[in-house]
Amino acid sequence: MTQMKKRSNRIDATDRLIITATQHGLPLLARPYDEIARQTGLSAQLVKQRMSAMLENGIIRRMGAVPNHYRLGYRANGMSVWDMEEARIDDIGGLVGGLYFVSHCYQRPRCLPLWPYNFFAMVHARSKREVEAKVARIAHLVGEASRSHTILYSSKILKKTGIRLKERREETCSD
Repeated sequence: MTQMKKRSNRIDATDRLIITATQHGLPLLARPYDEIARQTGLSAQLVKQRMSAMLENGIIRRMGAVPNHYRLGYRANGMSVWDMEEARIDDIGGLVGGLYFVSHCYQRPRCLPLWPYNFFAMVHARSKREVEAKVARIAHLVGEASRSHTILYSSKILKKTGIRLKERREETCSD
């Protein structure tokens, strides 16, 4: 068995083939890589190796389930936004991001004077009251590192997709 060399963050034709085959999600089968291999004409072993390398090199940021929170009964979704001390964001981000009820947690630049918030944590719950209780738990965890916070509630469901590659078509003289 040959080992793959660490590659750059560029994709080649094989990576593009795998990304195109998986960009709408992995097949919901016991052996999804076997199905991707069948679709692409590659071996399942190579698909796994290439996907691991793309993940390691940052071409694929993450792999995970994308649940429909509304179908699961979580209809009160609140983005808690925080005016956080810059020096504490990394440590606090790890704590807040580790909470079971937080699905997204990240830092963004402030846009003063209108937008003082630089830390965001998405909370999913069955009611607004439950969102508020969970945000109160975050506030307790964050303590004095946050000067203020508020909750922005979702008003509609947006389609969740990542970047999509267009399938390449063969170029012809008429192109």
